[in-house]
Amino acid sequence: MKVNAIVQARCGSTRFPKKVFALIDGKPLIWHVVERLKLTTRIDDIIIATTENPIDDAIKKWCDDNGVLCYRGSEEDVLHRYYEASLKYPSDIVVRITADDPFKEPCIIDEVIACLENGEYDLVTNNFPPSFPEGLDCEAFTFKVLQEMEMKSKDSFEREHVTQYVYRNPDKYRIGNVTCERQLSYYRWTIDNIEDLNMVNAIYECRNGKGILLMDEILNILEKKPEISEINATVKRSDMYK
Repeated sequence: MKVNAIVQARCGSTRFPKKVFALIDGKPLIWHVVERLKLTTRIDDIIIATTENPIDDAIKKWCDDNGVLCYRGSEEDVLHRYYEASLKYPSDIVVRITADDPFKEPCIIDEVIACLENGEYDLVTNNFPPSFPEGLDCEAFTFKVLQEMEMKSKDSFEREHVTQYVYRNPDKYRIGNVTCERQLSYYRWTIDNIEDLNMVNAIYECRNGKGILLMDEILNILEKKPEISEINATVKRSDMYK
């Protein structure tokens, strides 16, 4: 069964333009996202799905320079961008990843995929309801479901947020959820503005040694230095994580 991760990324964010190239521990945010996906065991290909806007030429160049697959499509209709990317790079399962989350956890992504591969669900996530820190969320769904969302999603909210048609029609789809052992959704580990970036870099400054920072080590750092979480405590959060 072919599993592809599609990472939605663009430079045109109004709150934090070009944040995908913001430096974290000396590397751009997009690098951190891709490198973490490479550590999963169940993903076959990683595709950056960006837009046709000239501002995103930089993302295409970064992909070319780093040997990462890239698809360019609609800026506003993100669902259609996913669908076309999946036609160009076919798979049985699509893993939806957002490019503003530097702490994606490979083992959590693998668990979400494995849950979907068991065949009991049409879509599996880990934030329905949320229990992991904001920024560790991911979704996996079958290509069949992606086709249906492309055909049936009508309003702009569903087209922008890709999977909302499924959540709005729980009677039609089997939705699975991977739950954290602890309730940690009060943490915010995503990047929407400079305060979020400063918080992430503060965590990296406290790490032991080199290599990937996993959730348990991040939690240990924040438990010892809770003031780090205060750096972005006033940032407006997604309604799901309030």
